[in-house]
Amino acid sequence: MSINVNHKSAKQLLTKASGFLEGYSHTLNPYTGCVFACSYCYVRQMPVALFREEGWGDFVDVKDNAAELLAKELVRAKSKGPVKIFMSSATDPYQSIEHKERITRSLLEVMSVHPPDFLFVQTRSPLVTRDADLFELLGDRVRVSMTVETDREEVRRAFTPSAPPIPARLQALRELAARGIPVQATIAPVLPSSEQFAERLAGIVDRVCIDDYFMGDGSGGKRTERIGVRKIYDALGLTDWYSRDAYRRVHEQLLRHFTQECVFLSQQGFLP
Repeated sequence: MSINVNHKSAKQLLTKASGFLEGYSHTLNPYTGCVFACSYCYVRQMPVALFREEGWGDFVDVKDNAAELLAKELVRAKSKGPVKIFMSSATDPYQSIEHKERITRSLLEVMSVHPPDFLFVQTRSPLVTRDADLFELLGDRVRVSMTVETDREEVRRAFTPSAPPIPARLQALRELAARGIPVQATIAPVLPSSEQFAERLAGIVDRVCIDDYFMGDGSGGKRTERIGVRKIYDALGLTDWYSRDAYRRVHEQLLRHFTQECVFLSQQGFLP
C-alpha cells in the first residue's frame, strides 16, 4: 500500500490539553496521520481523519519545522507555569516513518535542553528504544507507555495488521526498564487475551494501565460503535469480549500478579 507523505511547516506544535487529558498542560503530535491504522482508533472519527481525501492510515504529514517551533513554544509555555506534555494524542510518535524522518527524536533533543515538568510518551512501536539515551536525560520527568492490547498475535493481526508484533513490544519494554526508564504497559483497548497475559506482563513491568472503548474513546463507546469494530469480534467468534464488562476479566487477572496500587484504570493510568 502506498502512503501519501506530505512535508509541511506547522504553525503550532503544543496544543492545550483538555478533557481526558486534563492533567496535562499540552498535547504534542509530531505527525498528522498514522500508518499503523488500527481498526479501533478513535482518531478515525475526528476531523483530522474525517476531512481528508485519503483514508486513515494512507497519509502522514511530516512537520519539518517541529524542533525549531517546539524550542520557541517550550520557553514561552514554561514562563507561564508547569508544562506537562502528552505525546501523542492523535498519532504514534514512533510510527515507521520516524525511522527516516526522526521528527520525534528531534523533539526529544529539544526537551533534553529545555525539559518539561513531565512528558508522557504513548506508543506501540519498539522503535522507542532508539531514544533511550534521551529518556535517560529526562530521568523521572518522563514515562514511556507501550500499548499492549493483547498477548495473542492472531488477535493483534486481526485488529491491527500494520502495527508491530506483540513480542517486539514486550522486548522494548524489557530494554527500557533495564535502563531504569519509567515505563508502563497499557492494555488499551482491552482485546481478547490469554489467561497468561497478566503473568507475562508481571515479569517485565511494575505498572499497568487498562482501558476500553467505553471508558476511553471519549464518547462512552459511541465513536467505536460508528467505526464498526464489532464485526471483527464477530468474525473471530469473540463477540463476548465486546462489552462494558469485558475489561474485568483482565483487570481481575492483573490483580493476581500486581498490587492494586500498580494497576490503573482508564484516565488514572495516563495522567502525570
